[in-house]
Amino acid sequence: PGPHPVYGEQLDLHHLGQARGEGSVEVGHEEFTGTFATGEPYSLLRPVYRFKDLTRGPLEDGTPFSPRVSPANFGLGLLEAIPEETLLALADPEDRDGDGISGRPNQVEDVKERRTRMGRFGWKANQPTLLQQVTHALVADMGLTNELYPRAQEPEGVPAATTPDVKDYDLERLVFYTRLLAVPKRRDWDAPGVLRGKAVFRAIGCASCHVDRPMETEEVAGFPELSRQRIFPYSDLLLHDMGEALADGRPDGLATGQEWRTPPLWGIGLTATVSGHTRFLHDGRARNLEEAVLWHGGEAAPAQERYTRLVLEDRQALLAFLGSL
Repeated sequence: PGPHPVYGEQLDLHHLGQARGEGSVEVGHEEFTGTFATGEPYSLLRPVYRFKDLTRGPLEDGTPFSPRVSPANFGLGLLEAIPEETLLALADPEDRDGDGISGRPNQVEDVKERRTRMGRFGWKANQPTLLQQVTHALVADMGLTNELYPRAQEPEGVPAATTPDVKDYDLERLVFYTRLLAVPKRRDWDAPGVLRGKAVFRAIGCASCHVDRPMETEEVAGFPELSRQRIFPYSDLLLHDMGEALADGRPDGLATGQEWRTPPLWGIGLTATVSGHTRFLHDGRARNLEEAVLWHGGEAAPAQERYTRLVLEDRQALLAFLGSL
């Protein structure tokens, strides 16, 4: 869908030089419970959103919206350097092998090259390059124009800027930093509990999408740090149907309202240390890694069901493995 005719692509909670933004969002939760096959209970929180104090009129009923948590911001240069043919070889949109997993690439516009390319960044793989990921975030999240997006949606009465807010040299340095931000080093990778969890990870089917096989990056001119590297991002960067429970109903490129890109798992064990929280999934509804697993549906429903049937020791081992990444 295109931007909202009044509020644009995002609801801006703040405006530079103005007393208030476009409104606010109140987040509530509905709790529901379940039980593991071995008898232990669990609970999940389904978020409920209410828009408040809207300054430019109410949102129409049925207006599609999608809350987002900021994704991890490291290893992006390595993800960009994975050859496209490597990722396409993992795609199986028609599920020809019959395993229930039908990952497919998103196809989106490359604004700079003016052509369609495979998307690999963002929750729905809606950005094809790191440059476009950074420049779109600048203009959409912060209202800062740049070489790729020279115009931003301005509030009524505010004239559009005639020169980009972010100069080319500063943009180059920002992309350079983002490209080379390193992936955290794994911890306790050879601990017995972690190795047991790795085996469980494979056995219940998590590796069908969170691919645990190594990938090799291609040659990146001027960047030996990114070239010919053997990496384990634990993702195929493809779109997968995650079921109705996680659907946002908002298409993006070829991605449907129920499809999401497989998020890389490397570094996920340090989320609390780096980000100060343990909220996972696109809208942060999962309070920890176990809840993130339990929310999986659609193509991942069989793996989720197998997880609920595990004994406590195997569930703890799987979480220890994830925590080591």
